Amino acid sequence: MQGIQNRSIGVFDSGLGGLTVVKELRREMPHESIVYFGDIARLPYGIKSKEQILNFSIQNTLFLLKQKVKAIVVACNSSSSAAYHFLRDHFGIPIIDVIMPAVEAAACVTHTGRVGLIATHATVASQAYERSLRKINPNLRIFSRACSLFVPVVEEGWLEDPITEQIVRRYLGGLRHKNIDTLILGCTHYPMLKASIRKVLGPRVQLIDSARPSVKKLKSILIRQGLVSKSKRKGELRVFVSDMPRNFKQVGEKFLGEKLHKVQIVRGF
Repeated sequence: MQGIQNRSIGVFDSGLGGLTVVKELRREMPHESIVYFGDIARLPYGIKSKEQILNFSIQNTLFLLKQKVKAIVVACNSSSSAAYHFLRDHFGIPIIDVIMPAVEAAACVTHTGRVGLIATHATVASQAYERSLRKINPNLRIFSRACSLFVPVVEEGWLEDPITEQIVRRYLGGLRHKNIDTLILGCTHYPMLKASIRKVLGPRVQLIDSARPSVKKLKSILIRQGLVSKSKRKGELRVFVSDMPRNFKQVGEKFLGEKLHKVQIVRGF
Protein backbone atom coordinates (compact mmCIF):
# COMPACT_ATOMS: atom_id res chain seq x y z
CA MET A 1 0.00 0.00 0.00
CA GLN A 2 2.89 2.32 0.81
CA GLY A 3 4.11 2.14 -2.79
CA ILE A 4 0.65 2.89 -4.16
CA GLN A 5 0.24 5.90 -1.85
CA ASN A 6 3.32 7.47 -3.40
CA ARG A 7 1.98 7.14 -6.95
CA SER A 8 0.62 10.12 -8.87
CA ILE A 9 -2.97 11.08 -9.61
CA GLY A 10 -3.74 10.97 -13.33
CA VAL A 11 -5.90 13.60 -15.05
CA PHE A 12 -6.85 13.73 -18.72
CA ASP A 13 -8.79 16.10 -20.93
CA SER A 14 -9.21 16.76 -24.62
CA GLY A 15 -7.12 19.92 -24.27
CA LEU A 16 -6.05 22.37 -21.61
CA GLY A 17 -9.36 22.75 -19.76
CA GLY A 18 -8.54 19.94 -17.35
CA LEU A 19 -5.78 22.11 -15.91
CA THR A 20 -8.56 23.85 -13.96
CA VAL A 21 -9.03 20.51 -12.18
CA VAL A 22 -5.27 20.23 -11.68
CA LYS A 23 -5.25 23.72 -10.17
CA GLU A 24 -7.88 22.67 -7.63
CA LEU A 25 -6.02 19.42 -6.92
CA ARG A 26 -2.84 21.41 -6.23
CA ARG A 27 -4.78 23.63 -3.83
CA GLU A 28 -6.73 20.91 -2.03
CA MET A 29 -4.05 18.18 -1.98
CA PRO A 30 -0.70 19.96 -2.35
CA HIS A 31 1.41 16.91 -1.47
CA GLU A 32 -0.02 14.75 -4.26
CA SER A 33 1.96 14.35 -7.48
CA ILE A 34 -0.04 14.66 -10.70
CA VAL A 35 0.33 13.40 -14.26
CA TYR A 36 -1.75 15.39 -16.75
CA PHE A 37 -2.49 14.40 -20.35
CA GLY A 38 -4.06 16.88 -22.76
CA ASP A 39 -5.11 15.35 -26.08
CA ILE A 40 -4.69 18.59 -27.99
CA ALA A 41 -4.02 16.87 -31.32
CA ARG A 42 -7.58 15.49 -31.37
CA LEU A 43 -9.35 18.51 -29.84
CA PRO A 44 -12.27 19.12 -29.66
CA TYR A 45 -13.99 15.96 -28.46
CA GLY A 46 -17.38 17.62 -28.19
CA ILE A 47 -18.20 17.41 -31.90
CA LYS A 48 -17.18 13.76 -32.29
CA SER A 49 -19.26 10.58 -32.02
CA LYS A 50 -19.74 8.76 -28.74
CA GLU A 51 -17.82 5.78 -30.11
CA GLN A 52 -14.83 7.90 -31.06
CA ILE A 53 -14.79 9.71 -27.71
CA LEU A 54 -14.91 6.33 -25.93
CA ASN A 55 -11.97 5.08 -28.00
CA PHE A 56 -9.93 8.20 -27.27
CA SER A 57 -10.77 8.00 -23.57
CA ILE A 58 -9.60 4.38 -23.34
CA GLN A 59 -6.33 5.32 -25.03
CA ASN A 60 -5.84 8.24 -22.64
CA THR A 61 -6.53 6.01 -19.64
CA LEU A 62 -4.06 3.37 -20.83
CA PHE A 63 -1.40 6.06 -21.27
CA LEU A 64 -1.91 7.29 -17.70
CA LEU A 65 -1.82 3.72 -16.36
CA LYS A 66 1.60 3.33 -17.98
CA GLN A 67 2.67 6.25 -15.78
CA LYS A 68 1.62 4.10 -12.78
CA VAL A 69 -1.08 6.43 -11.44
CA LYS A 70 -3.19 5.43 -8.43
CA ALA A 71 -6.40 7.19 -9.53
CA ILE A 72 -7.71 9.05 -12.57
CA VAL A 73 -9.90 12.11 -12.97
CA VAL A 74 -11.72 12.21 -16.31
CA ALA A 75 -11.58 16.00 -16.57
CA CYS A 76 -13.29 16.12 -19.95
CA ASN A 77 -17.09 16.35 -19.81
CA SER A 78 -17.46 14.76 -23.23
CA SER A 79 -15.39 11.79 -22.05
CA SER A 80 -17.26 11.70 -18.75
CA SER A 81 -20.59 11.44 -20.57
CA ALA A 82 -19.44 8.95 -23.21
CA ALA A 83 -16.86 6.82 -21.40
CA TYR A 84 -16.90 7.19 -17.61
CA HIS A 85 -19.01 4.12 -16.81
CA PHE A 86 -16.93 1.95 -19.16
CA LEU A 87 -13.65 3.19 -17.66
CA ARG A 88 -14.91 2.77 -14.10
CA ASP A 89 -16.07 -0.79 -14.77
CA HIS A 90 -12.99 -1.97 -16.71
CA PHE A 91 -10.01 -0.52 -14.85
CA GLY A 92 -9.04 -1.46 -11.33
CA ILE A 93 -8.29 1.96 -9.82
CA PRO A 94 -10.52 4.80 -8.60
CA ILE A 95 -11.82 6.80 -11.55
CA ILE A 96 -13.71 10.05 -11.00
CA ASP A 97 -15.83 11.91 -13.55
CA VAL A 98 -16.70 15.60 -13.50
CA ILE A 99 -20.44 15.25 -14.15
CA MET A 100 -21.92 13.71 -11.00
CA PRO A 101 -20.02 15.93 -8.54
CA ALA A 102 -21.21 19.04 -10.42
CA VAL A 103 -24.78 17.70 -10.54
CA GLU A 104 -24.82 17.12 -6.78
CA ALA A 105 -23.48 20.63 -6.17
CA ALA A 106 -26.08 22.23 -8.47
CA ALA A 107 -28.97 20.31 -6.90
CA CYS A 108 -27.85 21.54 -3.46
CA VAL A 109 -27.56 25.24 -4.27
CA THR A 110 -30.58 25.88 -6.50
CA HIS A 111 -33.49 27.57 -4.71
CA THR A 112 -35.92 27.81 -7.62
CA GLY A 113 -35.27 24.42 -9.21
CA ARG A 114 -34.45 26.10 -12.53
CA VAL A 115 -30.98 24.96 -13.57
CA GLY A 116 -29.06 25.85 -16.71
CA LEU A 117 -26.41 23.70 -18.36
CA ILE A 118 -23.84 24.79 -20.92
CA ALA A 119 -21.62 22.14 -22.50
CA THR A 120 -20.36 20.73 -25.79
CA HIS A 121 -22.73 19.17 -28.34
CA ALA A 122 -21.61 15.67 -27.31
CA THR A 123 -22.29 16.29 -23.62
CA VAL A 124 -25.67 17.94 -24.22
CA ALA A 125 -26.72 15.21 -26.66
CA SER A 126 -25.81 12.50 -24.14
CA GLN A 127 -28.31 13.99 -21.62
CA ALA A 128 -25.98 12.71 -18.89
CA TYR A 129 -26.48 15.85 -16.81
CA GLU A 130 -30.23 15.88 -17.25
CA ARG A 131 -30.61 12.23 -16.23
CA SER A 132 -28.38 12.67 -13.21
CA LEU A 133 -30.15 15.84 -12.07
CA ARG A 134 -33.58 14.26 -12.35
CA LYS A 135 -32.44 11.23 -10.35
CA ILE A 136 -31.67 13.60 -7.49
CA ASN A 137 -34.74 15.77 -7.96
CA PRO A 138 -37.31 14.93 -10.66
CA ASN A 139 -38.95 18.34 -10.23
CA LEU A 140 -35.96 20.31 -11.50
CA ARG A 141 -36.40 22.34 -14.68
CA ILE A 142 -33.27 22.03 -16.83
CA PHE A 143 -32.32 24.33 -19.71
CA SER A 144 -29.38 23.16 -21.83
CA ARG A 145 -27.28 24.99 -24.42
CA ALA A 146 -24.48 23.55 -26.55
CA CYS A 147 -21.72 26.17 -26.87
CA SER A 148 -19.38 24.81 -29.53
CA LEU A 149 -17.21 27.91 -29.92
CA PHE A 150 -16.33 28.28 -26.24
CA VAL A 151 -13.53 25.68 -26.30
CA PRO A 152 -11.63 27.05 -29.33
CA VAL A 153 -11.99 30.61 -28.01
CA VAL A 154 -10.44 29.57 -24.70
CA GLU A 155 -7.73 27.47 -26.33
CA GLU A 156 -6.87 30.49 -28.47
CA GLY A 157 -6.42 32.54 -25.31
CA TRP A 158 -9.11 35.12 -26.18
CA LEU A 159 -10.35 35.35 -22.59
CA GLU A 160 -10.77 39.13 -22.50
CA ASP A 161 -11.28 39.81 -26.18
CA PRO A 162 -14.47 41.74 -27.16
CA ILE A 163 -15.37 38.98 -29.61
CA THR A 164 -15.52 36.50 -26.72
CA GLU A 165 -18.22 38.46 -24.94
CA GLN A 166 -20.18 38.67 -28.21
CA ILE A 167 -19.97 34.87 -28.60
CA VAL A 168 -21.07 34.35 -24.99
CA ARG A 169 -24.03 36.69 -25.50
CA ARG A 170 -25.01 34.87 -28.70
CA TYR A 171 -25.09 31.49 -26.96
CA LEU A 172 -26.48 32.48 -23.57
CA GLY A 173 -28.83 35.35 -24.39
CA GLY A 174 -31.79 32.98 -24.41
CA LEU A 175 -31.01 31.67 -20.93
CA ARG A 176 -31.54 35.16 -19.48
CA HIS A 177 -35.28 34.71 -20.06
CA LYS A 178 -35.47 31.26 -18.41
CA ASN A 179 -35.10 32.64 -14.87
CA ILE A 180 -32.43 30.11 -13.94
CA ASP A 181 -30.69 30.63 -10.60
CA THR A 182 -27.91 28.08 -11.17
CA LEU A 183 -25.73 27.35 -14.20
CA ILE A 184 -23.55 24.27 -14.56
CA LEU A 185 -20.37 24.93 -16.51
CA GLY A 186 -20.38 21.54 -18.23
CA CYS A 187 -16.90 21.76 -19.70
CA THR A 188 -13.63 22.30 -17.87
CA HIS A 189 -12.73 25.06 -20.33
CA TYR A 190 -15.74 27.17 -19.40
CA PRO A 191 -14.58 28.45 -15.99
CA MET A 192 -12.08 30.57 -17.90
CA LEU A 193 -15.09 32.48 -19.30
CA LYS A 194 -16.76 33.16 -15.93
CA ALA A 195 -16.33 36.94 -16.21
CA SER A 196 -18.11 37.09 -19.60
CA ILE A 197 -20.80 34.63 -18.47
CA ARG A 198 -21.56 36.73 -15.38
CA LYS A 199 -21.85 39.84 -17.54
CA VAL A 200 -24.51 38.13 -19.64
CA LEU A 201 -26.48 36.31 -16.92
CA GLY A 202 -25.97 38.68 -14.02
CA PRO A 203 -24.62 38.15 -10.49
CA ARG A 204 -27.67 36.30 -9.13
CA VAL A 205 -26.99 33.15 -11.14
CA GLN A 206 -24.67 30.78 -9.28
CA LEU A 207 -22.01 29.22 -11.50
CA ILE A 208 -21.12 25.59 -10.77
CA ASP A 209 -17.54 24.73 -11.71
CA SER A 210 -17.00 20.96 -11.63
CA ALA A 211 -13.37 21.17 -10.47
CA ARG A 212 -13.98 21.73 -6.75
CA PRO A 213 -16.69 19.09 -6.15
CA SER A 214 -14.81 16.55 -8.29
CA VAL A 215 -11.58 17.04 -6.35
CA LYS A 216 -13.43 16.79 -3.02
CA LYS A 217 -14.98 13.51 -4.15
CA LEU A 218 -11.58 12.16 -5.20
CA LYS A 219 -10.05 13.20 -1.88
CA SER A 220 -12.74 11.39 0.09
CA ILE A 221 -12.15 8.21 -1.94
CA LEU A 222 -8.37 8.37 -1.47
CA ILE A 223 -8.82 8.85 2.29
CA ARG A 224 -11.31 5.99 2.51
CA GLN A 225 -9.01 3.62 0.57
CA GLY A 226 -5.84 4.68 2.39
CA LEU A 227 -4.27 6.08 -0.77
CA VAL A 228 -3.44 9.62 0.38
CA SER A 229 0.22 10.55 -0.08
CA LYS A 230 2.27 10.68 3.11
CA SER A 231 4.80 13.06 1.55
CA LYS A 232 5.41 16.42 3.22
CA ARG A 233 6.84 17.97 0.06
CA LYS A 234 4.90 19.72 -2.68
CA GLY A 235 3.77 17.20 -5.27
CA GLU A 236 5.38 17.05 -8.68
CA LEU A 237 3.37 17.98 -11.78
CA ARG A 238 4.18 16.33 -15.09
CA VAL A 239 2.29 17.47 -18.18
CA PHE A 240 1.98 15.45 -21.39
CA VAL A 241 0.26 16.63 -24.57
CA SER A 242 -0.38 15.04 -27.96
CA ASP A 243 0.46 18.33 -29.70
CA MET A 244 1.84 21.69 -28.61
CA PRO A 245 0.26 24.74 -30.26
CA ARG A 246 2.17 28.03 -30.40
CA ASN A 247 0.32 29.59 -27.44
CA PHE A 248 0.26 26.45 -25.29
CA LYS A 249 2.43 27.72 -22.44
CA GLN A 250 0.70 31.11 -22.21
CA VAL A 251 -2.83 29.69 -22.17
CA GLY A 252 -1.93 26.68 -20.05
CA GLU A 253 -0.45 28.85 -17.31
CA LYS A 254 -3.69 30.87 -17.19
CA PHE A 255 -5.63 27.65 -16.61
CA LEU A 256 -3.17 26.37 -14.02
CA GLY A 257 -2.38 29.58 -12.18
CA GLU A 258 1.32 28.71 -12.03
CA LYS A 259 4.28 28.19 -14.34
CA LEU A 260 4.26 25.11 -16.56
CA HIS A 261 7.34 22.92 -16.42
CA LYS A 262 8.21 19.43 -17.63
CA VAL A 263 5.84 19.46 -20.62
CA GLN A 264 6.39 16.54 -23.00
CA ILE A 265 4.81 15.77 -26.37
CA VAL A 266 3.50 12.23 -26.79
CA ARG A 267 3.37 11.08 -30.39
CA GLY A 268 1.03 8.47 -31.82
CA PHE A 269 -2.32 9.94 -30.70
